[in-house]
Amino acid sequence: MQIDVTHDVFDLAQVFTISRGSRTQADVLTVTLDGVGRGECVPYARYGETLDSVTAQIKGLPDDLTREHLQDILPAGAARNAVDCAFWDLAAKAAGVRVWDLLRLPVPAPEITAYTLSLDTPEAMEAQAAQHANRPLLKIKLGTPDDMARLEAVRRGAPDAPIIVDANEGWTADVYADLAPHLIRLGVKMVEQPLPAGDDDMLAEIARPLPVCADESCHDRASLPGLKGKYDMVNIKLDKTGGLTEAIALKSQAITEGYDVMIGCMVGSSLAMAPATILAQGVAFTDLDGPLLLAEDRVEPLIFDEHGVHPPAVGLWG
Repeated sequence: MQIDVTHDVFDLAQVFTISRGSRTQADVLTVTLDGVGRGECVPYARYGETLDSVTAQIKGLPDDLTREHLQDILPAGAARNAVDCAFWDLAAKAAGVRVWDLLRLPVPAPEITAYTLSLDTPEAMEAQAAQHANRPLLKIKLGTPDDMARLEAVRRGAPDAPIIVDANEGWTADVYADLAPHLIRLGVKMVEQPLPAGDDDMLAEIARPLPVCADESCHDRASLPGLKGKYDMVNIKLDKTGGLTEAIALKSQAITEGYDVMIGCMVGSSLAMAPATILAQGVAFTDLDGPLLLAEDRVEPLIFDEHGVHPPAVGLWG
């Protein structure tokens, strides 16, 4: 098994800001197996990952690696994600079928995806919202002391659009309790990770008048016991689960345990989103807008239209 890894850079269409900082480009790692199977990951500093550390993990894998063996060698995270998804791509191409055929799943249909508004001044966010008011779902990045002004501004800019909110661990329990009635008043459908992971026990003790989704608090199936009573939904991201193999298992177990599911992403190219289109079938919310934030993308990128994000062409993945 020949495993190659490259660092690729995609410029963003505009500066993208969340409560932790801003970026102007997406730095991704592309894994290629035997010159054929491809996968992409986005190392994330929040989880202690860097481009160098993830590259070292991938380059340290044995030559006789299998997808099944991979689950035991690497922990959940970006490195395992890229390699796992490359294995699925390789298997599909070798068999001359699509990945969903290997998984014995129906052909994926387009799924409506959220479009994320970058954190900015209320005036700028109102302008962003007005520009994208016709989109079927807007996602707002919050997590600062000025969130109410931003929420009100976005609602003015897009008075009819469904909205979900991502606080990126930026609130306290008191702040969330104060904001919750206003979130409901402004028509927010769900709030993602209001409190810091590891400091979110208060969610089990306070009222949750709208669904609360675990993002940083949920990585793989091992995370689920710690979410009980605190969250109503889990955000499944391939870079957290460590690939499609674990993501499928996490989705199944989360649903069995009564959680709704959101399928999310890091800021990456269409190659990173492609496997997630399989996961997105029938979930409560899909947030696979990474390619929409880019100024450039892969050859044969995912198609986004009024029906949502479509499954990948065979030339892209799977």
